[in-house]
Amino acid sequence: MSLGAKPFGEKKFIEIKGRRMAYIDEGTGDPILFQHGNPTSSYLWRNIMPHCAGLGRLIACDLIGMGDSDKLDPSGPERYAYAEHRDYLDALWEALDLGDRVVLVVHDWGSVLGFDWARRHRERVQGIAYMEAVTMPLEWADFPEQDRDLFQAFRSQAGEELVLQDNVFVEQVLPGLILRPLSEAEMAAYREPFLAAGEARRPTLSWPRQIPIAGTPADVVAIARDYAGWLSESPIPKLFINAEPGHLTTGRLRDFCRTWPNQTEITVAGAHFIQEDSPDEIGAAIAAFVRRLRPA
Repeated sequence: MSLGAKPFGEKKFIEIKGRRMAYIDEGTGDPILFQHGNPTSSYLWRNIMPHCAGLGRLIACDLIGMGDSDKLDPSGPERYAYAEHRDYLDALWEALDLGDRVVLVVHDWGSVLGFDWARRHRERVQGIAYMEAVTMPLEWADFPEQDRDLFQAFRSQAGEELVLQDNVFVEQVLPGLILRPLSEAEMAAYREPFLAAGEARRPTLSWPRQIPIAGTPADVVAIARDYAGWLSESPIPKLFINAEPGHLTTGRLRDFCRTWPNQTEITVAGAHFIQEDSPDEIGAAIAAFVRRLRPA
């Protein structure tokens, strides 16, 4: 199994809206675009992207305030909302000149951003591979019971200390949703963007506050409802990478996405950050999916 700690490719940097954003961009051809969520970075895809070498231009971006991308300043509770992340990522993807045969590979908040972008640019999307994704707006009953209290705390004033001071998302949530223990080198890579206490960690707190649960935040709920309706009818080819035991895309969310047309499904071992448990299986499935879309 490929469980290396070494990043895939060198980071490149580009100025977007006055901030420096980081991304990996290796190979040539039509893009395969890998998008991470919270609290990770393009590092999440390091053992998956090699499986797709030779199949296109492999791109993985660090969201603003995450990975090696710049932090926003001034920072505070109003920063890093979904709409702000989307503005930066839209501008970055536009600057990268993706063309009109894009394969999206998305996870966690990368799924919301990717599904939303795909709905708005449907004529440019060749296929969508997704895993542990927000397939529709949630109710609290959909949220994993063992994490419900913690995520409700994130969405309260208690979240400020839990995340900005105690770094709970990186130190507890991330390793707790991986079946194997991460190595010291791997944990160091995930900690690095959030070593400084305080506002440097704000992105990892804003994200749980943006999850479309029980009708709030209203703008994200509407976005998720819109793309869910579109994906349930869209003929765009899809690959659903189901996780066992899984964490987010289970129950009602999984039942719903299994109704989407023109979809292949595979199951791999993992909880939420499944790239850390089953990179070879995920990578092989994505490569096979792309080969079907792009026959030689």
